[in-house]
Amino acid sequence: MADKIILLDTSILIDYFRKKDKNKTAFFNLSNSYSGFKISVLTEYEIYSGAKKEQYEYWRDVLKLIPIVTLDSEIIKTAVEINNELKKSNKQLAIADLFIAATAIKLNLPCATLNAKHFQRVENLELVIP
Repeated sequence: MADKIILLDTSILIDYFRKKDKNKTAFFNLSNSYSGFKISVLTEYEIYSGAKKEQYEYWRDVLKLIPIVTLDSEIIKTAVEINNELKKSNKQLAIADLFIAATAIKLNLPCATLNAKHFQRVENLELVIP
């Protein structure tokens, strides 16, 4: 398990937030198999966009513990390539999912999600569905 890192999709963090028994969450299960986690800056955006004001402190404390990957030119180029491929079959992703997938591919990390239906469209993306 040494240095086994995984990129978390927003759905993994939302699942953790919503369930009272944290031991029954995908995030908890992943913590048994991975030594570390990262998230895309787009996950941070999705979290805060969907959070109520009284939830900000909770999310700030959680996100403080997980490294956040910012977008760079290489991730942007990867997202453009993915989008162009998906466009051919009219199966494009929401922009946040597109950049999360591109981040995982560019960093050569598996991506954990509870939203397999969307992410399965992306070739070369190693998906982990807990």
